[in-house]
Amino acid sequence: MKVLLINGSPRKDGNTSIALNEMVRVFEENGVEAEVVQVGAMDIRGCVACGGCSKTGKCVFGGIVNEVAEKFEQADGLVVASPVYYASANATLIALLDRLFQSTSFDKTMKVGASVVVARRGGCSATFDELNKYFTISGMPVASSQYWNSVHGLGKGDAREDLEGLQTVRALARNMAFLMKSIALGKEKYGLPEKEPWQPTHFIR
Repeated sequence: MKVLLINGSPRKDGNTSIALNEMVRVFEENGVEAEVVQVGAMDIRGCVACGGCSKTGKCVFGGIVNEVAEKFEQADGLVVASPVYYASANATLIALLDRLFQSTSFDKTMKVGASVVVARRGGCSATFDELNKYFTISGMPVASSQYWNSVHGLGKGDAREDLEGLQTVRALARNMAFLMKSIALGKEKYGLPEKEPWQPTHFIR
């Protein structure tokens, strides 16, 4: 089992890292290989809807998005974590996720997804919902925990004092590990769910 964790914080070893490191420890205890990629301080442009990826199978702008795509394809699960800015995720992370999910054609069905958000005080629920939408449009089951996956802290290291938040992400990692293993067994016995041909429509036809 492999899980990829994307850290959308620009701060190395900050509160978002504390939350993800808590998850990595639990994943490893449960026999799941975990890799963290930190993207928050990178210069990542947004998607321009050029359609080039439909021809090449990868983002035409290249760089970290295509590197992450290779890791994502091999993973059984994806964790996306971000600090909260104005009740939203870091814009750099959103730029990466828009391009990542738009440009990759590999089947994401039944890869397990989870989001983790970190804030001083408010905006966690809105950011949590924002990040989960990438999973639910892609046939990815969303792992849950004992509470919404949020950790609180302002200064560097403050998240270590949020005992409930850290317990929440530990429970999330355990649940996610269980789901990934269960889905692997289910795929082996039953295969993936049947898919109908896509019927694209819009609001005037």
